[in-house]
Amino acid sequence: MSLTPTTVVHADLASFVSFGEALTDMIRTGPGTWSSRSGGSPWNVAIAMSRLGQLSAFAGGLSKDPFGQELWQASADANLDLRFIQQFAKSPLMAFVHQVSPPEYAFVGDDSADLHFRPHALPAGWRRALRWAHFGSISLTREPLAARLIALAESLKDEGARISYDPNYRISMDSRYDRTLERMCRLADVIKVSDEDLRGLFRSRDHHVGLAQIAAWNPRAIVMLTLGERGAQLFHPKADLSAAPPPLDTVGDTIGAGDAAMAGLLYSLMNGATQEPEEHLRWAVAAGAAACSGDGVHGLSAGLVTALIDRVQVTRAETV
Repeated sequence: MSLTPTTVVHADLASFVSFGEALTDMIRTGPGTWSSRSGGSPWNVAIAMSRLGQLSAFAGGLSKDPFGQELWQASADANLDLRFIQQFAKSPLMAFVHQVSPPEYAFVGDDSADLHFRPHALPAGWRRALRWAHFGSISLTREPLAARLIALAESLKDEGARISYDPNYRISMDSRYDRTLERMCRLADVIKVSDEDLRGLFRSRDHHVGLAQIAAWNPRAIVMLTLGERGAQLFHPKADLSAAPPPLDTVGDTIGAGDAAMAGLLYSLMNGATQEPEEHLRWAVAAGAAACSGDGVHGLSAGLVTALIDRVQVTRAETV
């Protein structure tokens, strides 16, 4: 294992850490033409949290080639705590997006850098500084990384950290993923899913089947259901709520909007624990909308989100 020397950005260790994969999306833009973009759902969430003002880190493995270096530089530009990133002389993890709407992915990463991430090599004292840990996406399907991350999530939960989980369904999450899905849902304090996620994860045309099963596994969890342009629902021990996104003058790239909404919810929960559930949902929906109005998660700021919050309409949830 090789760790790249870093310049410490923060005097304090990150209080929020997102574990999993960072990757390069290769997006088909036309016949025989592709464009690249740094991404990965856990990495996006870490970026979004930092942009909102939280001391944030992405904990995962990156390659040392130009793809990994681009992710490293983007992490530094977003003021992530770079001490949590490990770099290896291994191949990069790539996602080929050969269809954008609806998105279809093909992942390439045999023995790639992400699989070599070692939790025991994280900076000394990081567990004492941690308040919230986030997990999800394809990192929980990729062995031997998945087993390490699940064990880590369980140990952090035992130590009192709050846990969030976004399965971020991909076609590789078939019946072999069922046990991981149940373990993580039972463990998490906050779960974010989309209606499409639920239909895929539970192999049912009716996404309510998945919602009911998650509630049975963990009735105490806060569950956010994202519905794209229709907004989101929040199932909270205090209330079930629904919110429509604010109208935007222009809508740009929607990639990463779900990750931004997750970050908005977590930021609100971390920094406004006494707020009512309605306020947490407003933060989530406003953050998702803010990501659509500019440069995705990289263009987020607390000011941009708060400017949209009052335009988010929250009501008691209706069945959708």
